[in-house]
Amino acid sequence: MKRPEGEVALDRVRDMRRFSTDVEKLLWSALRGRQLGKAKFRRQVWLGAFIVDFYCAEAKLIIEADGGQHVQSEEDARRTAWLAKEGIRVIRFWNNDVIDNLPGVLERIVDALTLPPLCERRAPPSPLKGEG
Repeated sequence: MKRPEGEVALDRVRDMRRFSTDVEKLLWSALRGRQLGKAKFRRQVWLGAFIVDFYCAEAKLIIEADGGQHVQSEEDARRTAWLAKEGIRVIRFWNNDVIDNLPGVLERIVDALTLPPLCERRAPPSPLKGEG
């Protein structure tokens, strides 16, 4: 998906905010206003060529609420791979998980907020010669 320019992009994001799904509204009510771990989330944000549901820039964390159309989606896999290269983590929740277990979903988000962004994680040092 190529990112539209200027007003077209802004109109598209505004429409996505205006016509959010019930699940997105439920999740947004818990994320907005720094209610969760004092993290600032924005909704329907352009990142590269993609629009993401919720984004916390401080933690480089994306939260996606997905319905059945996302089962084994190649587009989602490409998008997640591109975002990972940019040092951004993506956590996906099925819509029914958000509806049936919002406290559990929020707990997982809080846990993810405490992890360092992908770009700040370091691989363990390679073993010295003769070790493992």
